[in-house]
Amino acid sequence: MASQKLSMAVRKFSTSNVASQLVKPPIQIFGIEGRYATALYSAASKQKSLEGVEKDLTSLQQSLKTDAKFKEFIMNPTLKRSLKSDALKTVSSKISLKAESANLLQALAENGRLKNLDGVITAFKTIMAAHRGEVTCEVVTAKELDADQKTKLQSVLKAFLKAGQSILLTTKVDPSIIGGMVVSIGDRYVDMSVASKIKKYSEIISTPV
Repeated sequence: MASQKLSMAVRKFSTSNVASQLVKPPIQIFGIEGRYATALYSAASKQKSLEGVEKDLTSLQQSLKTDAKFKEFIMNPTLKRSLKSDALKTVSSKISLKAESANLLQALAENGRLKNLDGVITAFKTIMAAHRGEVTCEVVTAKELDADQKTKLQSVLKAFLKAGQSILLTTKVDPSIIGGMVVSIGDRYVDMSVASKIKKYSEIISTPV
């Protein structure tokens, strides 16, 4: 079965024999979610269905957020693996998921890993962003940025990129940082918030001379 092949790739992909058969992703993501996402990326790459699989997974992730019954079914540890596997096989067929997407669900169900589905999807989307040369960037500010501020911010952030890369920017509002911003770009993290400065100065003041 295709799902068994995916499970085998997940379990053994770190060995030299199996690793040589996988299509190497543009970035490496560790942990259980990373292993499944890597195996899925390899399978979808070979079938030239990366974009279709990403679309499937984005839809599934949205269902996890908005469909309480679907989330309960996925997360319920008391349901038998075989029951979940059979049900997901039927659902995959009804909503016309790509074979690789359906195989992922089967592999997760058979291995009792459906609780990791959201994490696997996020890991796969991260790999796909790197595949397109996108660098994920999250900026947290105390107040919402307007369109002009976002445009200027993107221009500044581009200085951190390599040739051929582009920024995938998301912004969040967190009044607790008071002012300034907190920036996460790729594997870099910079805290330029007023709150962090206040904390730093408070620690200096409270330190005994």
